[in-house]
Amino acid sequence: MSRTLLRHDRIWTGDVEHPWTTALLVEDGHITSVGSPALEAEADVVVDLPGALVMPGLHDAHIHTEWVARSLSSVDLHEARSLEETLELVRAHAEGLAPGEWLHSGRWNHNVWEVPVQPDRHSLDTVSGDRVAALSSVDGHTIWANSVALQRAGITRDTPDPVGGEIVRDADGEPTGILRESAQELLDVIEQDQAPLRPWLEKAQDLLLSVGLTSVTDIDGEETRAAYAEMHAEGALRLRVTKCTRDPDLELAIAQGRRSGQGDDRFRVGPVKFFSDGALGSHTAHMTEPFIGHEGCGIAAMPYEVLLERTLLAVQSGLDVCTHAIGDEANRLVLDTFEAVRAAGHDAVLRVEHAQHVRPIDLPRFRTLDVIASMQPSHCTADLELADQIIGPRRLASYAWRSFLDAGVRLAFGSDAPVEDPNPFYGLHAAVTRQRADGSPMGGWRPEERITLDEAVRAHTVGAHEAVGRTDVGRLAPGQLADLIAVDRDLWTLEQSAPAGIRDTVVLQAWIGGELAHERA
Repeated sequence: MSRTLLRHDRIWTGDVEHPWTTALLVEDGHITSVGSPALEAEADVVVDLPGALVMPGLHDAHIHTEWVARSLSSVDLHEARSLEETLELVRAHAEGLAPGEWLHSGRWNHNVWEVPVQPDRHSLDTVSGDRVAALSSVDGHTIWANSVALQRAGITRDTPDPVGGEIVRDADGEPTGILRESAQELLDVIEQDQAPLRPWLEKAQDLLLSVGLTSVTDIDGEETRAAYAEMHAEGALRLRVTKCTRDPDLELAIAQGRRSGQGDDRFRVGPVKFFSDGALGSHTAHMTEPFIGHEGCGIAAMPYEVLLERTLLAVQSGLDVCTHAIGDEANRLVLDTFEAVRAAGHDAVLRVEHAQHVRPIDLPRFRTLDVIASMQPSHCTADLELADQIIGPRRLASYAWRSFLDAGVRLAFGSDAPVEDPNPFYGLHAAVTRQRADGSPMGGWRPEERITLDEAVRAHTVGAHEAVGRTDVGRLAPGQLADLIAVDRDLWTLEQSAPAGIRDTVVLQAWIGGELAHERA
């Protein structure tokens, strides 16, 4: 095998004892030596890397790559600031669709509209014509359906709410077109003629590489798994992908003999994804106290007894578990299930996805139970005003990265794209500053929860890999896989002088296993 020497004046290795070097010798996809002056004599090829800094490739610990791929072909509503603007975008997009093609995705966010009220089917009917329209909210926990969709799915005033979901109804008891949580699945009975996923997934792969992601943990379903498996078999998979299994597919995974960690260093079996609650923006996060100005405490996505039963089934079958929990009550219940897992003697990798609002008394339980907090820093800066409005000053650890680290809890960072932008430098900026792109709020939202750039990058590299049981990648050190990126600015200098610039980082090259996987044109 040929040996390649990768050189740069500033290479941040992620190794605590030796954080900086100037050279990496790579053989058979792995780093064999670091920083020795004699390395050039050992190399067959010498490459001088571009830019101001080289660092480990970043891992998104929680991303919906099918959603990202599908969104490339759908209308994007997340920037709309009114119902009228949203409807005009839908109308314009619908005009370019083939007859009968669905209106899907969307990422609408009524919380940022001039009048922050959820829409109804009647307004959507005015721009969707006779096609099915089922537009997902930005957090993916609510669908805005038109009348055609409700009719074809058989949803009427007499349809009961499913367990863990809600069919929103008007004063007369008629469905409004808003379907929350598991009620979204009522639309699954409608056959849709959807474009093949793989071409769009390959476009999404290019996008992710271009922003510095060399590996991901994907949260989507079996169609995505099949597309990735096909890409891998044909040598078209450049990203490293750890593929989660959804709760409805758990029995299938068990029957197929899947075990977390199976696969190779490119495509692997990951954890099972369960849901304990909904989302803040949809007012379905499960809280111990009601939201300010709203009745109820959110939605428990499944009864605790079912969540416990499913969690134990997964770990007994050799599968790790990652469970979605946003509200403080949801986090408490998930920790209770994980306590039962540990009491039964299982050493599975256990993660709480999001862990956004946690009772301070529950923070140490993460460490005691060896539970990873899998979090998305951009959620904080996107939701901070909403959190103040509907949670208020109650004593909760909210987006509490500093508190988690100080309690000895392991962090893994991701984006939850397309809920947030997949660009990991947006997340690093949010973690270090707790500010939005425009610098607001001054000094950062709850600035005591800021973390250092070292800590944030570790959560996006070593921490994200540990969250799927991997220790062979994430640092630029001997024995590690040679996954790295060259960027246009020195983030560590910016951290001290102008941290706002971290967000604007441009990736010039991405290398995976010592092979160039992306180069900026």
